Amino acid sequence: MNVQSPVSTHEHPARPALRKSRVEGGQPFPLGATWDGLGVNFAIFSANATKVELCVFDNEGKSEIERIELPEYTNEIFHGYLPAARPGLVYGYRVHGPYEPDAGHRFNANKLLIDPYAKQHTGALVWDHSLFGYTIGHADGDLSFDERDSAAFVPKARVVDPAFTWGDERRPNVAWERTIFYETHVKGFTQRHPSVTDEDRGTFAGLMNRDVVKYIKSLGVTSVEFMPIHAFVDDSYLVEKGLRNYWGYNSIGFFAPDPRYLASPFVNEFKELVARFHHYGLEVILDVVYNHTAEGNENGPTISFKGIDNAAYYRLLPDNPRYYINDTGTGNTVNTSHPRVMQLVTDSLRYWAGEMRVDGFRFDLATILAREPHGFSEESSFLHACMQDPLLSQVKLIAEPWDCGPGGYQVGRFPPGWAEWNDGYRDTVRSFWRGDEGKVPAVAGKISASADLFDKRGRKPWSSVNFITAHDGFTLHDLVCYNDKHNEANGEDNRDGHSHNLSNNYGMEGPSEDPDLNEIRFRQLRNFFATLLFSRGTPMILAGDEFARTQGGNNNAYAQDNEIGWIDWNVTAEGRDLANFVQKLIMLRQALPMLRRGRFLHGTYDEELGVKDVAWITPAGVEFSDDNWADPAARCFGMLLDGRAPSEGIRRKGTDATMLIVLNAHHDVVNFTLPEAPGGSCWRCVIDTNLPDREELEPFQFHSQYMTTGRSFLLFLLEPVDGDETTEAARRAFAHVSETFMQAAIDRVRFVKPEAQ
Repeated sequence: MNVQSPVSTHEHPARPALRKSRVEGGQPFPLGATWDGLGVNFAIFSANATKVELCVFDNEGKSEIERIELPEYTNEIFHGYLPAARPGLVYGYRVHGPYEPDAGHRFNANKLLIDPYAKQHTGALVWDHSLFGYTIGHADGDLSFDERDSAAFVPKARVVDPAFTWGDERRPNVAWERTIFYETHVKGFTQRHPSVTDEDRGTFAGLMNRDVVKYIKSLGVTSVEFMPIHAFVDDSYLVEKGLRNYWGYNSIGFFAPDPRYLASPFVNEFKELVARFHHYGLEVILDVVYNHTAEGNENGPTISFKGIDNAAYYRLLPDNPRYYINDTGTGNTVNTSHPRVMQLVTDSLRYWAGEMRVDGFRFDLATILAREPHGFSEESSFLHACMQDPLLSQVKLIAEPWDCGPGGYQVGRFPPGWAEWNDGYRDTVRSFWRGDEGKVPAVAGKISASADLFDKRGRKPWSSVNFITAHDGFTLHDLVCYNDKHNEANGEDNRDGHSHNLSNNYGMEGPSEDPDLNEIRFRQLRNFFATLLFSRGTPMILAGDEFARTQGGNNNAYAQDNEIGWIDWNVTAEGRDLANFVQKLIMLRQALPMLRRGRFLHGTYDEELGVKDVAWITPAGVEFSDDNWADPAARCFGMLLDGRAPSEGIRRKGTDATMLIVLNAHHDVVNFTLPEAPGGSCWRCVIDTNLPDREELEPFQFHSQYMTTGRSFLLFLLEPVDGDETTEAARRAFAHVSETFMQAAIDRVRFVKPEAQ
């Protein structure tokens, strides 16, 4: 095979005929470009390169004005120090070495490379054939060698000044038991918000808008989880179709916020956002993508890692390292088994948790990160690295516990200290409320925090992150309006996206003006929210679901950087009512410790204390028998939580309020007999999703039959009586709920007033 020589003269692009800086040896640590007040130290890892050149550009990143060989090589780190350099300097690298794809090496000094440790990127990637290390169209494919200079088409790195005055900023440190995640997109949340200026739309500055922050705070959520903000690339095939990688799951820089989210030229804008959210008691959680990069497989571009040390940064096939292991489904897999790559990931996490003060991370395809060469391991070096780190072990760590590789589904297998997205919860709750047969046993387990998966090694119920919708899939509104996906706008003939949505349109596909149909749909939305917020575990809400946001049936809006993907703040009256109902549910969850206890529910009888932590009740008001559990037609049941059951700490009777939750997924009315419960005079109906505007606690005696509307959710609270051993504490809990009702009637979700829209 005739492959162009990797040592041709074209491997050394013509140097700019300009001045040469005085360069000193510098230090191999820290990696990246570090300003010390007098100059900038540059350090970059490569185990297999032969030479690294620092390329300095003008302020706009257009013209290369200087090229400097890093003079020292220590412990596989190339490094040098520029005494005259200052923050604002724009730079990139050219890395020399063998171009031997069959051996896993793809060095090509004709390609300008982004520093993996760059704290800021400037400019956007422009797709051009020169970005590729091989010559596109060549008969030898990726074994050929491309001699064109890519500098004009690659984002550059910029040296930053990290100084920032945090003032009296304090982390909220929200306890896991009180955490409620709110997943959103930086641009999508603010692009159409009426209070955000045109200049700030779609940026961190837009999120700092007072009305935006007060809206989130008024809803009652505690922790805002942002979809990826790391610098990312728009895939070429999307650009060709006039689309973009809107979601951002295509990272190329793990330290730099994507420039499109900056309203100003300063990365400290993100620090200002964190400080603003912390001022309001809101945590900031980042969705991070360390499992793959935007460079794709052997046919992808060379813009950073691939040209710095392909064999180190990526998992390659052992018997043919020309090709990549693709456990991510995106073309490549980051090789966290390599110590320097592991360092890159953990350094990035520490940078965001320390320098940027974020409160936690949700790891995309986290199974990848815990893969050793032999497969997924609960004892992987990555998981150990996080849990032994004094900083990372103190922030919230959330795994998306699956990938596309063999044995990639690992829900429930992450170690203590981690929470995990529980897709089984999503599918089971959707299926139950759709009315599918035989779902009562499964949904009972899921609303009890999936003890079968998580009750081990001292893990707590909060380990299960419960969700019904997320960025990937239908919105909650579309879940009750569409039987089928409608992804035509994605340009793939509606073939993309998942077809198994467990949705129901209740008789008509899409929007309807039928009031009866819409009443069913909105009641189902209330059912979903009540189930989510009254389940044990950590709830996660998709932004906009609380006011019935729609994507028009698109369940894969990853490329829709437009009105499909953006949140529409022109909220209907029904949407506002739904948001206020969700606010009330959140307030009740925080008011009732029983819903947030740190013990799993098993339904076992404690003979010493004389209580069960949970009892499952039939519509006849008696406990479930084996026959009841096995009945495929069962669609209505109750969950009795005894407030006297032991809580955390010393083993003794609890003092919480006793409650009864009733779920009726049957399409018709079920007369539910309220069971006897210890130590109470009457049940008080707190929530009925058929009567969402109820503003008082309606009383019902034991053995009363409550006409449970078809497709509805109920919460009853036991009102204590004098002489009950838990009266004082239970009365306090009951009074707290009464106060919550009054507060919810006064405080409403803080939408922008209609006249301001």
